[in-house]
Amino acid sequence: MMLTEACGARRPLQQASVFTLAMLGSMLAVGDARAAPLQEAAPILTDGRIGYVVTHRYWSLYETEGAKTECPRGFNDGPREEFKKLYDDGRKRSIEEAQLTWEGVQWHPATNTYQLPFHEAQGRVSHGMNLDGRVDPDDFVSPQGEAGIDNQFYRVIACLDSYRNGGSLHTFENTYLQEYADVRFLIELSGVDDLQNDDEVTVTTYRGVDKLFGGATGSDYLPGGTQRVDARWSKGYIASTKGRIVDGVLTTQPIAEALIPWGLTFNVIGRQRFRDMRLQLRLTPEAAEGMLGGYLDVNTWARTFSRNLATHHASYGRVSAPSVVAAMQRLADAYPDESGRNTAISAAVNLKMVQVYVVHPQPPDAVVSSR
Repeated sequence: MMLTEACGARRPLQQASVFTLAMLGSMLAVGDARAAPLQEAAPILTDGRIGYVVTHRYWSLYETEGAKTECPRGFNDGPREEFKKLYDDGRKRSIEEAQLTWEGVQWHPATNTYQLPFHEAQGRVSHGMNLDGRVDPDDFVSPQGEAGIDNQFYRVIACLDSYRNGGSLHTFENTYLQEYADVRFLIELSGVDDLQNDDEVTVTTYRGVDKLFGGATGSDYLPGGTQRVDARWSKGYIASTKGRIVDGVLTTQPIAEALIPWGLTFNVIGRQRFRDMRLQLRLTPEAAEGMLGGYLDVNTWARTFSRNLATHHASYGRVSAPSVVAAMQRLADAYPDESGRNTAISAAVNLKMVQVYVVHPQPPDAVVSSR
């Protein structure tokens, strides 16, 4: 008993001794003129390079209070409401004639043969970019007064409450982006002399594989993390272009074709395909914020949506893929196919990013796995 008590009494004494010695060592170091100086953190701009990773991503929508300006006829129906309009007419149908036919149309919107009312956004104001350098009758004016804004995808989704601020997809797309590393979208600037003004820099896109560096609140993300590039399995996401920085704003030249990792929910990998993609971002050493613009491939959007969301889940946000795709095809404004039908629609995405140190694999095609 005495031995146990003695051992028990010694344990706090040993801990206190370690703590005391550590404190004394710190005090001596502070008072010792010969102590080593504090080491500065690694510079943000290393060899003319700086990287950023996306932490928030939203389709660019111009929203007014109560949607009275852009959606005067209200919001669009979802799969449940449309199913009821098409099949709740008192006629008896087999499962194949009703549920399975309806589900097939959700997965293959091009087979859609019905026409139900669809509310496109009204008004002349929209966020976005002038992608074609023209001012056409169906173009928008930005909230800042810039004419010639191309964002026909806004017409399609502005009256889908799921995509609006606080809607289900508005929330879930970003929850997924933040929690799962397989949709990590990076950019790296190289050849940078000054983040305020630089006549020419190179901008390269990548898919990263690491988690975001989260803050203490759980709702913000901090600069200074690392992101390893997946250069073997994600070569399709690597694209480069030139850019220019003026008064802290980066504007890039278009990338002819760019793939963006784009999951929606439920840990299912997806992507979007943009033609003539360009970036416009305000840069600081800690963050970047702005817009991605380009022509969104209609078929890729449809496949990504159906792979990620069953009809049941799409019903929560009232997003009916057949009606949305039909509207996208109707309003598509670029890249016609052999028949002359446009296959891509002008779109814009709001981005928030934080600075990261981009780590390239050695050798370049080495296998990199998520942590």
